[in-house]
Amino acid sequence: MEPEQSQKSPARGLFLLFVILGASALLGGLYGPPIRATAAGSDDVQDSVKSFTRVLSVVEHNYADPVDVDKSIYDGAIPGMLHVLDPHSNFFDPQQYALFREEQEGKYYGVGMTVAPRENQTVVLAPFMNSPAAKAGIRPGDTIMQVDGKNCTSLTTTQVADMLKGAKGTAVHISLGREGWDKPIEVTVVRDEIPRPGVEFSEMVKPGIGYVRVSTFNETTDSDLTDALKHLDFAKLDGLIIDLRNNGGGLLNQAVGMADLFLDKNEIVVSHRGRSSPERRYYAVRGNQGIEVPLIVLVNGQSASASEIVSGAIQDHDRGLIVGEISFGKGLVQTQFPLSEDTALLLTTARYYTPSGRLIQRDYKNVTLYDYHYNPKPPQKPEVKLTDSGRQVFGGGGITPDMMVSQPKPNDFEDLLFRHGIFYAFPSGVGDFVRFYLGSRPVITKEFSPDDSVIAQLRKFLDQQHVKYSDQDLQTNDAWLKWEIKREVFTTLYGLNDGYKVALENDAQLDKGIEMIPQAKALYANARKIVAQRQADGIRP
Repeated sequence: MEPEQSQKSPARGLFLLFVILGASALLGGLYGPPIRATAAGSDDVQDSVKSFTRVLSVVEHNYADPVDVDKSIYDGAIPGMLHVLDPHSNFFDPQQYALFREEQEGKYYGVGMTVAPRENQTVVLAPFMNSPAAKAGIRPGDTIMQVDGKNCTSLTTTQVADMLKGAKGTAVHISLGREGWDKPIEVTVVRDEIPRPGVEFSEMVKPGIGYVRVSTFNETTDSDLTDALKHLDFAKLDGLIIDLRNNGGGLLNQAVGMADLFLDKNEIVVSHRGRSSPERRYYAVRGNQGIEVPLIVLVNGQSASASEIVSGAIQDHDRGLIVGEISFGKGLVQTQFPLSEDTALLLTTARYYTPSGRLIQRDYKNVTLYDYHYNPKPPQKPEVKLTDSGRQVFGGGGITPDMMVSQPKPNDFEDLLFRHGIFYAFPSGVGDFVRFYLGSRPVITKEFSPDDSVIAQLRKFLDQQHVKYSDQDLQTNDAWLKWEIKREVFTTLYGLNDGYKVALENDAQLDKGIEMIPQAKALYANARKIVAQRQADGIRP
């Protein structure tokens, strides 16, 4: 929710800005110009604040439209200052800070679903598994029309989400619009604590091969993974796939805890150091306790930070093989500084290094902020380091997989359907066609597999939406279309986990990971022999 229009004095915002400038002066802008820790440096900060005060005063009194001072500082001055330092130092206003804390804690109180804007309305993307929303029968694609009798059409999605949250045990009445239903669907949902597990999904993908999808590193990820491994009967597995794709990271201690489950006791997991931050090393303190299941870790360009710490440690110690695409390359340490009025500063204070000494962070000084986030490029001269067994690995730009496997890019016809919103990229929610198809209320069981009659329905829908296609398009893409429809139907009717299962049926990176499990086993056994021989010879690893 945006701040209300304000004519207040800039004193409050200036005080907050001064606090942040002071913190920057004390801690140092790690990748900006050095800040002198002298009286002259203090005078420079005071002069900067005075200059900013004068500029803000001129803007506030002379700008053509009324000025929202808080918004100018929260959304303009402070983020602008931090982005000069690096792409990851950040400032959270009260609303952003509350959401940030929810993500870290891995829980909140509400009905348990993700929502998003669409055509001036708020639609359900997906109810969480076993949440009050899922139990009430709310589906992806449902439009939220009213909450407790209040019309939601004119409200932002953030405002609607805030209305759905509330104290545990309280009830909220929701009116939903659904394709194929003439009248709104009325549901009363009792709010509850909504856990956001770090491990979203786990199952046996092949006999003896376990799979665990880790979506984030919040305060529960370590214990969530332990529970998932127990469920898979970890000690009896022939191989384990850890999926860190699209995992943007999170808490350092959870990354260390995850690596600790697989490494030998006292092996280093990660280290960090910075200009004002002495080197600190993190070790496996409990170790894998003799469990030596072969590991495959899946990563892609959206695997970042804590994901790269885990995959880098697994790779450097030859504990497993990394499969997929080069990871994002986010290796800057952010220290959290709570400030006044429920705000917080995340300031970069150090850099992460893998056990072999590789820098995870890629270059950001010579690229635009947009290209840094959306057009990453591998380093021109990557660092070369050695794993425990002497294999070459590369640093200075994310984690380079042992086996590069790119996910197939959409062809022209697939891209056309996505651009028209016929399907949504999983797990963003149900696409328009599946809403249309389920609106006819077909009888569907878990044995459902789209056939030619469903494709005929798709053809009808594409004609209604004026999407141009040919018979050849449908024939060439028949298998993909049926898989996409099945995935979204299962997500809608049976929940996210069933949708994930269908998604894994057509996953080139997963298939390659399963194929490479014997190589991961041989690699780990060889590395243990080499390390043991070095120790016997008195050579420090």
